[in-house]
Amino acid sequence: MSKQIKVSLIGNPNTGKTSVFNLLTGLNQQVGNYPGITVEKKEGVCKLPRGVKAHILDLPGTYSLNASSLDENVVIEILLNKKDKDFPDVAVVVSDVENLKRNLLLFTQIKDLEIPTILVINMADRMIRRGISLNIQLLEKELNTKIALVSARKNEGIDELKKLIESYATLPTKPCVDALTFAPEYFDRLKKAFPKQSIYKLWLVITQDVNFRKIDKSQVTITPDFEIKSESELKRFQQKETIKRYQFINDVLKKGVFVDEKAATGLRERLDRVLTHKIWGYVIFFAILLLIFQVIYDWSSYPMDLIDEGFAWLSETTKSILPSGPFVDLITEGIIPGLGGIVIFIPQIAFLFLFISVLEESGYMSRVVFLMDRIMRKFGLSGKSVVPLVSGTACAIPAVMATRNIENWKERLITILVVPFTTCAARLPVYLIIISLVIPNEKVGWIFGYQSLTLMLLYFLGFGTAVGSAWLLNKLLKIKSKSYFVVEMPGYKVPLFKNVAINVIEKTKAFIFGAGKIILAISIILWVLASFGPNDNFTNAAQIVKEQYTDLSQEELDQKIASHQLEYSFIGYAGKAIEPIVLPLGYDWKIGIGIISSFAAREVFVGTLATIYSVGSDEEETIKNRMAAEINPITGGPLFNLASGISLLLFYAFAMQCMSTLAIVKRETNSWKWPVIQLVSMSLLAYGVALVAYQILK
Repeated sequence: MSKQIKVSLIGNPNTGKTSVFNLLTGLNQQVGNYPGITVEKKEGVCKLPRGVKAHILDLPGTYSLNASSLDENVVIEILLNKKDKDFPDVAVVVSDVENLKRNLLLFTQIKDLEIPTILVINMADRMIRRGISLNIQLLEKELNTKIALVSARKNEGIDELKKLIESYATLPTKPCVDALTFAPEYFDRLKKAFPKQSIYKLWLVITQDVNFRKIDKSQVTITPDFEIKSESELKRFQQKETIKRYQFINDVLKKGVFVDEKAATGLRERLDRVLTHKIWGYVIFFAILLLIFQVIYDWSSYPMDLIDEGFAWLSETTKSILPSGPFVDLITEGIIPGLGGIVIFIPQIAFLFLFISVLEESGYMSRVVFLMDRIMRKFGLSGKSVVPLVSGTACAIPAVMATRNIENWKERLITILVVPFTTCAARLPVYLIIISLVIPNEKVGWIFGYQSLTLMLLYFLGFGTAVGSAWLLNKLLKIKSKSYFVVEMPGYKVPLFKNVAINVIEKTKAFIFGAGKIILAISIILWVLASFGPNDNFTNAAQIVKEQYTDLSQEELDQKIASHQLEYSFIGYAGKAIEPIVLPLGYDWKIGIGIISSFAAREVFVGTLATIYSVGSDEEETIKNRMAAEINPITGGPLFNLASGISLLLFYAFAMQCMSTLAIVKRETNSWKWPVIQLVSMSLLAYGVALVAYQILK
C-alpha cells in the first residue's frame, strides 16, 4: 500500500477554503480537536489520479504567520516541526480572486518555509462580473509556484488541483521574495550563529514568543549567547518585513492582474447600505429570525409526527414479538422511548442548522456580527464577543472555544461567563415540547403563530440576558482596557448546496451521536431505577392497589399498579426527596428527576420523561400525549399548564447548560473558580425567576 500524500490546506478566513476542502474530500472527512487543545481539526481523504490518495488537513484560517491567537499558532507549530505527524508534503494556499493582495502575504511566508506550495485562486466565476483578468503564466513565474484557478461554486479547476497535488515533488521550493533584507547585520549574525538552520524558521521562532506564547523549538534551537532583541525592536522588524512583502506583492499584481473598475456592479454596496442600516438592518434581521422559527415549526411538524408514531409502534411491536421479561422491558420501556425522545427533534434541529449554514454561506452572518457590534460596545463587550454569542445558538462548547480570538483576557472571561445564556440547540427539544403543551397552536394574523413567537422570545431572552450579565460583570470586574473590533465583510454569494448539506449532516450527526451516548446510558440507569424498588410497597403493588380499588376496569387497574410501582421505586424515592425543592416551581418529582438528569445534556430532559412515563405502560401513546395527560396531584388539573410550562421554560433559559460546558469553561479559564461561580449564579437566577413566574401565573 502506497503512502498517502499529506496535504495542508491553508488560507485567510472567507477565501472559500472550506468549499475546496469539501470538494476534495466530500463526506470522507472527520472533525475532532488537536491533541491537548480546544482547536477544531478537520481532515479527510481525497482520491488523486493514478489511484494515489491524499490526506487533506484543513488548518485553521490565518491572515499571516505572525500569530495572535491559538488557532493561528496551531498552523505555525505544524509548519515548523518536520517531526509532527501532520507536517505536510505539500501546502495548498487558498486565496480569493478579489483579495489577492491580502492573501498573498500568507503565501509568501509559506514559500519561505521551503515547503512545496500550490496557490489556489478561488472564486474564478466572479472574475468576469468584477472585471478581473489574470496572467497565470506570469504569476506562476513571479511567485515561483504552480497556480490552480478554481471555482468551488461551479466545481471547476478541482481536477487540475488534484493533478498538481499528485505531482507535488516537481514543485519549486525556492522562496519568491527575500523579505529579511531590512536588517542585514542582525540576520548575518543569525546566519553565522546557525549556519545549518533556515533563517526564516529561526526568525519565526524568535518572533513567535513575542506574538503569542512559547512553541516547540525542537527543530530550531536558539542558543543563549545570541543577541536578544527587545520586544519593541522585534515588532518594528516584523512591520518592516510586512512592508517588504507587500512591496513585492504590489509589483507582481501590477504585472499579472488587471481590473476593469467599470465592470463592478456595485450590488454589494447597495445591499450593505440596507442590511447594515442602523434601523432597517435590525428590522430585517429580526424578521429573518421570526421567519426561520415559523418555518422550523411548519416544515418539521409532518416528519416529527411520523417519528413520534413510529417509535410508539416500534415499542409495541417489539413487545408483542419478543418474549416478556426484564430485558424486553428494558428495550421497550427504557431504550426505545428514551431515544425516541431525541430522534423526534432531528427535523427541527436539522432545519435550524440549515438556516444558520445558509446565512453563513451567503455572507449575511458577517453583516449581523457588524450590526450587533454597535450594541455590544455599550455593554462593555468586545466586538469579537458577538461571534461566540451568535455561534452559541448551535452549542455553547464551540462558542466558549471561539472566545480565544479575543486578545484582552478580562473581555474574554466575561464572554465565556455569559455565552451559556444564549439558547443552544440542546435546549431546543425542551423548548419545543413544553411550548407545544402549554402555548396554543394558533396564529397571529395569517403567518406567525403563538408557538413560533414564544420560541423567538426565548432566543431573544437568552441573548438579552447574556448582554445584561456582561454589563454587570463589566462593572464588577472594572474593565478599563479598550479593544477594537475588526470583521471582514465577504462578498455576497449564493450558498453552495454541497457545503450547506455537508454542514447540516455533520452537525446533526454530531448532535445525535453526542447526545445519543449519554441518553442511552441514562435511559438504562433510569429504567433500572424505575423498574425496581427497595421494599414491599413496590413488590406487592398489585395486591395493595387491588385492595384499595375494587370497581376499576382491568385497564384502569393496570395503570394504577404501574403508577404505584413507579412512586415506590428507587427513582420514585429519589424524586420524592427533591420534590419539596421543585414543588414551589409547579413541578412534580418526575420533572425534578428530568431536571437533574438533564445536567448531563439538556436534551436528556425529554428522553428522561419519555423513559419514566413509559415504564409499565401498555398503551400505544406518544411521549407528548403522556405528558399532556399528567395530572397535578395538588390542584387536580393538568401538570403541564401555562404557569408550570412558563416556569419550566424560564428555568431552562437561565440555568447552566450542561456538565460539558462547565468542563470546557474550566479548560479555557484554567481554573475551577469561574465555572463554579457560573454554575451557582445561573442556578440561583434560574430558580428565582421560575419561582416568581409560577407564583404569579398560577
